[in-house]
Amino acid sequence: MTSRLPVAVDAMGGDNAPHLVVEAARIAVERFDTPVLLVGDPDRLGDLGDLPFVPATQVVAMGAEPARAVRKLKDSSIVRGAEAVRDGRASALLSAGNTGAAMAASLLRMGRIKGVARPAIAVPFPVLRSTPTTVLDCGANADCQPEWLIQFAQLGTAYARVRFGLERPRVAVLTIGEEAGKGNSVVKEACELFELDGWAEQCGAEYVGNVEGSDLLAGAADVVVCDGFTGNVVLKSLEGGFDLFRSEVRKVLAASPDVTALDPLFEFWEPGNTGSAMLLGTRGVTMIAHGSSSAITLANAIRTTDELSQVDIVRSLRASVGEMT
Repeated sequence: MTSRLPVAVDAMGGDNAPHLVVEAARIAVERFDTPVLLVGDPDRLGDLGDLPFVPATQVVAMGAEPARAVRKLKDSSIVRGAEAVRDGRASALLSAGNTGAAMAASLLRMGRIKGVARPAIAVPFPVLRSTPTTVLDCGANADCQPEWLIQFAQLGTAYARVRFGLERPRVAVLTIGEEAGKGNSVVKEACELFELDGWAEQCGAEYVGNVEGSDLLAGAADVVVCDGFTGNVVLKSLEGGFDLFRSEVRKVLAASPDVTALDPLFEFWEPGNTGSAMLLGTRGVTMIAHGSSSAITLANAIRTTDELSQVDIVRSLRASVGEMT
């Protein structure tokens, strides 16, 4: 085990918590050598062996109103996990529980980066033979103001530069057509702001205009911004489509002796390889995973969370916003 700070993992978050989360923690430690700090109810966690934990007797339900629940349930696993990051006991927080609660706990306990209006969830979308396309917001803000999309572009640019090594990320707006003027009122006003001189040069980006949903997996841009409602619908649609495609192709190939021939392609598109998405805009690293994640998906998420905390990505995000403020 390494001596670096552990990842605080919300052991009570997810459809199959806490036992599956504990299993994922063991996989992350044993297979990836990632230090983990579980946060949850000791009476429900079971035998943890050598895994360290922080006791938390309350749980924020998936259907709870996030801000109210975080303020009321101060001994919940998501709140105690955020406090562990704030207090320097953990490098980052990972939760597969209530997304809104993860955001609220991070904002209330870790704080918001100065100058950030609203944090956003950034998800890497895979692109064949190229670096992923970072899409944000994927669910933190259902309704957005036009100027927020500019800030999402700043945050996404810093994220893509640090995580994927892109010197000058290409930024685009997700809408219903490539032509100028396509989209709803928020998108149209945001596009006018994106056309203004100066912002792209100041944060080291290149604005390439509009993209459509069909462009997200084609590498048309490195960073794509949208409101959280649109981003979340796109994300869930692509994930569901991939699961259906994989299932049907395997049925067709079942009679073939080379049924595993497509496994490398399936492995490339598998969402579980990353396992989580980062909440950009808070003063600590917070990663959000699907509630239905498998143990290996959560273990991959823990590893990804650890990697992002080690490169000090929050410093880059703060610098990006600071340059524009």
